[in-house]
Amino acid sequence: MFKDSTSLAQTIQTYARTKQLHRGKELHAQLLRNEYPLCIFLANHLLNMYSKCGEVDYALKLFDTMRQRNLVSWTAMITGFSQNLRFSETLETFSQMRVAGEKPTQFAFASVIRACVFLGSIEIGRMMHSLTLKLGLACELFVGSNLADMYWKCGVTVDACKVFEEMPFKDAVSWTSMIDGYAKSGDSEAALLTYKRMIVDGIVIDQHVLCTALNACSALKDCKFGKCLHSTVLKLGLQTEVSVGNALTDMYAKAGDMESASDVFRIDSECRNIVSSTSLINGYVEMDEIEKAFSLFVDLHSWGVEPNEFTFSSLIKACANQAALDQGIQLHAQAIKLNLDRHPFISTVLVDMYGKCGLLDDSTQVFHEIANPNEVAWNSLLGVLALHGLGKEASETFSRMVQRGVKPNAITFISLLIGCSHAGLVKDGLNYFYSMEKTYGIVPRDEHYSCVIDLLGRAGRLKEAEEFINSMPIQPNAFGWCSFLGACRIHGDKERGKLAAEKLMQLEPENIGAHILLSNIYAKEQQWEDVRSVRKMLRDGTMKKLPGYSWVDVGNKTHIFGAEDWSHPQKKEIYEKLDTLLDQIKKAGYDPQTDSIPHDMDDNEKEKVLHHHSERIAIAFALISMPAGKPIIVKKNIRVGSVHVEITGSVLEAEALVKGFTGQKPELQKLTAG
Repeated sequence: MFKDSTSLAQTIQTYARTKQLHRGKELHAQLLRNEYPLCIFLANHLLNMYSKCGEVDYALKLFDTMRQRNLVSWTAMITGFSQNLRFSETLETFSQMRVAGEKPTQFAFASVIRACVFLGSIEIGRMMHSLTLKLGLACELFVGSNLADMYWKCGVTVDACKVFEEMPFKDAVSWTSMIDGYAKSGDSEAALLTYKRMIVDGIVIDQHVLCTALNACSALKDCKFGKCLHSTVLKLGLQTEVSVGNALTDMYAKAGDMESASDVFRIDSECRNIVSSTSLINGYVEMDEIEKAFSLFVDLHSWGVEPNEFTFSSLIKACANQAALDQGIQLHAQAIKLNLDRHPFISTVLVDMYGKCGLLDDSTQVFHEIANPNEVAWNSLLGVLALHGLGKEASETFSRMVQRGVKPNAITFISLLIGCSHAGLVKDGLNYFYSMEKTYGIVPRDEHYSCVIDLLGRAGRLKEAEEFINSMPIQPNAFGWCSFLGACRIHGDKERGKLAAEKLMQLEPENIGAHILLSNIYAKEQQWEDVRSVRKMLRDGTMKKLPGYSWVDVGNKTHIFGAEDWSHPQKKEIYEKLDTLLDQIKKAGYDPQTDSIPHDMDDNEKEKVLHHHSERIAIAFALISMPAGKPIIVKKNIRVGSVHVEITGSVLEAEALVKGFTGQKPELQKLTAG
């Protein structure tokens, strides 16, 4: 005996809620076998059950056999198609309902608006908006929230805000949608302002809105307000929610508060997942705490957490920036083991890592194994070629990139200009610069102008560089003036050098490098009074010269050297190797430029000062300690002087790389054995 229709409907609802499709089908079959009168009330519940269980085709068959349909029937089908991501049929069924003379409900509109978002059809979405206004449904909470969400996701911020402000009643979902919309559109300040308005409006806060607000703090690196949100999390007892823990860890890590990020991560074991782990690793990488990043990576295995493509890409990026070749190779091997090495994120950073560690062949091999390289991968390869001074090869790569239909961006041209500058391809570099806006619609930034200044300066075309500076629509940045100043020193242009030094010191009064370069210009002109004057300014002021240190990894140990360093146990062998190198590079035709060394020393003493720089000592130590043929990677905390390393490459017995750091811009010099 069958129950009454109400009891049957409740049973069908239970099957829909618990996704018991097989039971629902059995009940439907029993009703048909026993010729139970399937009224529209029960049929509508069956439509809903089939749709919620993912069998929208069964629902459609039932819908097509129904002799009578009402508004609920149509709404059930429209909602079912939308829930099952069949958006074209959602719109088609909505149109059929309108033809049938039914007035859409707010739930039908919500489904259609959602379909417009996924189909990218803002035009139909606007038509739906107009229809809701005509039918008086635009102010309904469910409709208004979906309309605002549609406009956000279609990039129409003004209309999203207008719809939201016109809603007479707003719930936590609509507020959260607005906060999320602002955050994803890049206006994190407006996102936090909307959160504060939500608090004033008395809306109950939940974990979803807190996560959204924390993401906005992450984007702004706003640790202060992030801590206020953390207090709210603790007050509401939400600290054990995984999504909240992930958002807190990410916020603190992006703000640079690694102690707080680590505390959140370690207090609750539930938060030790791949999302929060990767956020913490990213934070350590950004803070140059590489050992902590790798230590955490090792811990993942003991916690049963498997690294993903984002974890690997962050660590490989750190290896690239630190020229940590051995660790980079190990990460590559682990990525291969987990079948992640072909992921675009990982492939791209591997190209960069091998290139920055001097293994150009490995870098290009990884690139050629990428099935369909995007602009990021092409830019990585161009950056590597530029770093190695291979301007011609960079130009050829750029041509292949364009031929394959990959659109260049601003970063592409920075790499091209650097490559042309290092290779002395002035004409090509200028052509690339002037083609940016004319051919590709890319407005040059200050970085591009600085590259052109460097391009002309390295070639000794200082007059053209000065004319270029005077014609620029913006003032050169510190890097531009520093490049021009360095070129003036190398080519002995005192007057232009003084101008560049003055401009640089105006931009960066504490930049000791500008004073030293100016002093070197005076020294080259043998204007020793001016040299003493500049050096007196340095002594009397607050600026202190950062001591130069170089370090090299041999085996599992890092060896650090300073200039004129006699502290190493193998000092005798090191300086014997240095003397041998000095003799060899002199025979190769190198004339040491001792003009900038104080004039109260004899020539031999000047040469010793010049050749006992820390990077040369590190190279000599590596040569006597490492097997022949193995790449030598020397890192330095300040700018690498090309006069100390360029000629050395022609007499080395191994390939070497010297990597210096100037501000946030790593600088690398490759020394290749002859």
